[in-house]
This record gives sequence, structure tokens and C-alpha cells, in this order.
Amino acid sequence: MTKKRVAVAMSGGVDSSLVAARMLAEGYEVIGVTMLLFDATAATRETSTSMIGDAKRVADHLNIPHYVLDFRDVFQKQIVTYFLEAYAAGITPNPCVMCNEQIKFGAMYEEARALGADFLATGHYARVQYNPERGLYELRKGADTRKDQSYVLYHLTQRTLPHVLFPLGDLHKEDTRALAKELGLPVYNKPESMDICFIPDNDYIAFLERYIPQTMIPGEIVTTSGEVLGRHRGLPAYTIGQRKGLGIAAAAPLYVVRLDSANNRLIVGTNEELFRREVCGLAASFTETEALREPRRAEGKIRYAAKPAACTVYPDGERGIRVVFDEPQRALTPGQSLVLYEGDRVLGGAIIYIKDGEEERVDGTHS
Repeated sequence: MTKKRVAVAMSGGVDSSLVAARMLAEGYEVIGVTMLLFDATAATRETSTSMIGDAKRVADHLNIPHYVLDFRDVFQKQIVTYFLEAYAAGITPNPCVMCNEQIKFGAMYEEARALGADFLATGHYARVQYNPERGLYELRKGADTRKDQSYVLYHLTQRTLPHVLFPLGDLHKEDTRALAKELGLPVYNKPESMDICFIPDNDYIAFLERYIPQTMIPGEIVTTSGEVLGRHRGLPAYTIGQRKGLGIAAAAPLYVVRLDSANNRLIVGTNEELFRREVCGLAASFTETEALREPRRAEGKIRYAAKPAACTVYPDGERGIRVVFDEPQRALTPGQSLVLYEGDRVLGGAIIYIKDGEEERVDGTHS
């Protein structure tokens, strides 16, 4: 029987390197693929070169073929442009979620299939399980709840899930590094990167000032009742729920509750004003069905580090949902992803927006 071929997304880090080693140990024919996404500045060029070099070292160590896939144009259009347009519209985007959808499990997935791969394997801490009783592939949280990355994968569907492997889904992070060392992988002690990959030193304000300086215009800081308290440095420098760095004085603590991009005003209010029960989502995607046909109960996670909260989800037009939480949620932020769970099973998700007209709509697509 011909061995199944798996393309392993290799970033040069510990996780993806261990994935390649485990796939080999399980008898797959393994090829390594590394994405070239950016080299716009000296700093990002150095990062790209380092990633590609480390991935090549691991591939040579494992004696597997290694390919570099040039996705700079599509990454610029689908991720960097989305990032800049969102901030320009007063939205706080999540480029990692969009990159997983458009690049890793979009362009790279298609390229892996073109290379003859039966599967694409990545170092995400999540699990894919086939449920024979339901006849469906299920996306589930990773065993390591502190490292679980299912939140950024809610866009995977029954088309892609049968061809995706997450070999680290049953591991804990400390086990990953120990196994990599045991196998003699040359990057076993490489530090983990947590920054936005295309922004040098994770200084996104400097990045915005360079590429969309027209949006970094000072304006008024105003309370929800209309009182002017001071001046802001430019709306993209702030996010919903922020308290520090506002440079204002008030009798009670005040937080950013809204970015009024139409009037270039930063709206601040009390902590209580940050809570709301209802929110809508655009560009909804579901792992087990094409669309939501009727209301259903779920648990909604409003940002990566948030705890899932009980809610009811309603269909809301084409590719839209309306979510009503049992208890009010704090700092619901337009542009972030709202991911729906049932226990440890991912049902799907959408991009948050507020339907009452107070925020702009951004759905992650470009004309």
C-alpha cells in the first residue's frame, strides 16, 4: 500500500518541527513547506530568513524534502491590507484568525494538495476527530487548555477537516519541548514567538503610523454623556476596555467604550457601560454545517483569552448571526472573533460587530 503523503507546515519553531518528526514516525511520506509571507523591512526580512533557515535545518535533520512557498502577494492583500483597513475603520482586527483562514488553510492548503499531499499537518494545539455516529469530522479543543488554539480555527469545514492533522492536539506544551529535545531536533530550545509576525518588535502603533498616517489624527476624548475630557493621539492607538494611557482625570475610573471613527472621537465610560448581552457576527462559518438554520444553545468565546459563556445563537441574514448571552459580557470588541462551542467541540464563529450603528462593519473580505 502506498504511504499517505503529508505536507507539514514548518515555521522553524519547536511545535512544527516536532509535527514533522511525529509524522515520519507514524509512517507517512513527509514533505516540509514553509511560507514566505513578508520581507518589507530589514527586521521582517531577517525574521523570514531565520524562519526559513531553521525549517530547512530541521528538514535536513529529518531527511525530508523542503519547499518554500512564496505567498507575499496574497499575504499583503488578504492580511496586511485587512489589518490596515480594519484599524482605519475604527475596528480592532485579529490578523492571526484571518491568516489561518486565508493563508494557512487557504493558499497553503491548496498548494499542499497540488504537491500531492493527502493531508496538511500543523502545530496547532487542537484536535480533529471523526464521529462515525454523526458521519462528521469534529473540531475539538486541544488537551492542553492553557495552549488550546481551536479559537483561531473555527473556519475549518467538512471540506477541509478530513485533510487536516493536528499531531500535537493531545500533548501539553512542556511535553512538546521535551520530546523535541529527546529526538535531537536542532530547534528544541528555540524561544516561542507571540508577536504579530509582520510587525517589527510588535509595535503596531509605529506600523500604523507608517502605513496609514492619515488615521492617526488627534481628537476629543468624550464621555458617553458628551463631556469633553481631553485629547487622544489617534483612534487606532486604543481598544475597547482600555483604561491605562488615556491621559485623563475623572472622579471614577473610565474606560474606552467606543471608537467613534465618523467623528474621530474616543468615547469613554464606566466599567458598567462596557457590558452588553447582545452582539452580532459577520462572515459566519460553521464546522459541521454550511449555515445556521435555527436558534441553538452554545457557549460563546469573545476573544482568545476569554472563558466561553452560555448564549443563544440566532441566524441573522446571509452569513450573519445574532448572539444573546445569558449574562452580560465585558468589552465586546468589533473586529474580534466570536467563537461558538458545545463543550470542547467547536461549532463555528463569526467576526463581531455591533448592529446598532455605533461601530463600522468589517467582515474580513476585500473588493
